[in-house]
Amino acid sequence: APRAGSCYQQAKQVLHAAVPDRLQGRERETGILHQFLREHVLGRRPGSLYVSGAPGTGKTACLSRVLLDCKDELVGSRTVVLNCMALGSPQSVFPALAQHLGLPVATGRERIRSLEKHLTAKGPMVLLVLDELDQLESKGQDVLYTLFEWPQLPSSRLVLVGLANALDLTDRSLARLGAHPAGSPQLLHFPPYTKEQLTRILQERLGQVAGDPVLDSAALQFCARKVSAVSGDARKALDICRRAVEVVELEVRGQTLLKPLPGGES
Repeated sequence: APRAGSCYQQAKQVLHAAVPDRLQGRERETGILHQFLREHVLGRRPGSLYVSGAPGTGKTACLSRVLLDCKDELVGSRTVVLNCMALGSPQSVFPALAQHLGLPVATGRERIRSLEKHLTAKGPMVLLVLDELDQLESKGQDVLYTLFEWPQLPSSRLVLVGLANALDLTDRSLARLGAHPAGSPQLLHFPPYTKEQLTRILQERLGQVAGDPVLDSAALQFCARKVSAVSGDARKALDICRRAVEVVELEVRGQTLLKPLPGGES
């Protein structure tokens, strides 16, 4: 078989923001997500979880990993994952959910009523994951309230997991929920990655490439230090290293095409 690309190709491959087998520095969060799904979906106890954290702190990657790892356990339940960024308006979440659950298309009040009826009827637990939940903020927050109230309905079979960047979305938009005895959703916050965690993420990714290291460890630490000081966003760190690999690759090829243009940028 032809060799699978150069070491640079491989390095660029492993630095993509794909979901790795194990998330560095997110053991605590992974454990909490596992526990939540076990308690609520497998334990047939409706409930909700609100996951917050800045972009690139591993929220979606971590949940995707846990859903993959729990695939066999979750076989008896329905899982619906919606990215709210892809919806035209906050209200569009209802027809999108109805479609995933195979319900006939209804409009207006009837739409929400038919979903409520479905989610409180007998049947398997429904796990609804809403990524980019901040997109559902609306006047009066009726959409968010409706969704977060569903797990509290008598005989509900809904387990709701919402992911958003804002730490205070629940205080800001869902304050009324706290008045319920079952109360607010459980909260899980993903802090920005530290310099050490980012360094480990980069080392682990690049460690998958055979041969001499493509980027030296001082470069990785420099990148991790800069990114952790600004945002702690792992995707940024991966991007920067991917670009660095491209630069090294071009230098190594020593392409004559790269001669600086007269008076231009090199």
